[in-house]
Amino acid sequence: MDWEKACKDIKAANWIILLILGVASFYVMSPVFTMGIILGGLVIIINFNVLQRTIRNSFGPDGVFSVKGNTIVAKYYFRLAILGIIIYILVTHDWVDPIGFAVGLSTVVLSIFYFGIRLIWKKSSEETI
Repeated sequence: MDWEKACKDIKAANWIILLILGVASFYVMSPVFTMGIILGGLVIIINFNVLQRTIRNSFGPDGVFSVKGNTIVAKYYFRLAILGIIIYILVTHDWVDPIGFAVGLSTVVLSIFYFGIRLIWKKSSEETI
């Protein structure tokens, strides 16, 4: 499997799922719930992209691990702490609905799940040919 193509597919699915969730919520739910979905989706998509960049920068062009393990762990915990602070601020100031925010945070999980289902569907349809 080509990782570059898979990564682009997942990133595109992130934005499409966030758009679908945001538009559906806009018409059905309160503005605070919709804001929770949108901000949760944005936060988790940014977090996903930063994680991907950290992992890519950890490997050299030949695929050999080129960074100390402690550096990756430190960056992981720093990113997690920043994410926690952002979530704390958004929820405690009542800028977002916690349930809507949780739905927004699940955007990347839904994208990866969709990608996996699509791969399974593709493989099973190839076998029947």
